[in-house]
Amino acid sequence: MSKPKWLARIKDLEWTSYIWLGYLPYSVAIYLPAKTAQDWFWLSLLAIFLVLYILVVEKSTWRPVTIPLELLITGLFSIFKTNNYLIIFPGWQISFILAQHPKKYFYWFLTGYYGFILASLIEVYQSDPNMFGWHNGDIMGLVFPILSPLLSYTLSRSIVRQRQLRQTNRRLQTIIQRDERDRIARDLHDTLGQSFSMITLKTELAKKLLVKAPNKVGPELDDIERTSRENLQLVRSIVNDLHQKSISEVLLEQNQNLLAANVWLVTTGEKQAIQWPTTVQGIFAATLVEALTNVIRHAHAQQVQLGFSEVATQYQVVVQDNGRGGPLERAGANGITGMRARLLAAHGTFEIGQSGHGTRLILSLPKEEYQQ
Repeated sequence: MSKPKWLARIKDLEWTSYIWLGYLPYSVAIYLPAKTAQDWFWLSLLAIFLVLYILVVEKSTWRPVTIPLELLITGLFSIFKTNNYLIIFPGWQISFILAQHPKKYFYWFLTGYYGFILASLIEVYQSDPNMFGWHNGDIMGLVFPILSPLLSYTLSRSIVRQRQLRQTNRRLQTIIQRDERDRIARDLHDTLGQSFSMITLKTELAKKLLVKAPNKVGPELDDIERTSRENLQLVRSIVNDLHQKSISEVLLEQNQNLLAANVWLVTTGEKQAIQWPTTVQGIFAATLVEALTNVIRHAHAQQVQLGFSEVATQYQVVVQDNGRGGPLERAGANGITGMRARLLAAHGTFEIGQSGHGTRLILSLPKEEYQQ
């Protein structure tokens, strides 16, 4: 059974946009109880303002009309009733909306917004010049209405940037998953594909020898058996490699940790590195996790640079931070020892030293060892 339309409509309302209306009764109470025609006039304008406020939220296509009208009504209160609190409503609501549109619309709105406030100040000054002074609390109270549109616009832009960042991360994850599929396909083609092709050829040869030279079939079958066993071992090796993280996966995870610690990650040669053999990526990825964790915990750095490069004889990764440097080995810490042991076990090299104001790691693996 479908829900009533009015209930679905209520659920779709953007309730966060109505939080500011909690302050509206203050402006209404000023004219209550209504005793004069002027009181009823201003109460009527407040009712129209409420309708316009809701329409601005709910009817985006009507905003070219409703936004100027809402600003006009609150501006009338500023000029003729010295009420600069009501104009705070569009200051926050409309600025928040316009932050997602071209800046020129926000500038147009600001012109009208500050124009009304300036006009109200001129009106107050003409009626009583002594009103302007630091002793007057109402004048000091103008600070919030003046800053409101700027604060709201900045907040909205910040929220939009955060959303865009999350979207970018989701897209990156999708790209990494696609790269992983490509990497697995490449591994299967370069290893198992060739071996199975050889088994097929040897099987066809054995069938022919079975008729022409049966005494030569046995060695061919032994060769097929040996190749099959090697393929089985190869499958186990590939499955084991799949459990290792790639460089892209580690960079995506560690970049989030670095950002949380206010450390910027800059990389060079990353596009080339994600094409390196799976085993090479797995060894470097595990080492980078430890290296970047050390940067977050101990380096007090604002930036860390990762340089991936490849020459004729080796793969190399350079990790450079701009932290305070200091002792390279810490008592009771196994991070550096573990990284060195991992690289040496893979027949690679591990170097660590001071460079400028930070620490530099140089990790390398021999190409000949891991080329397929």
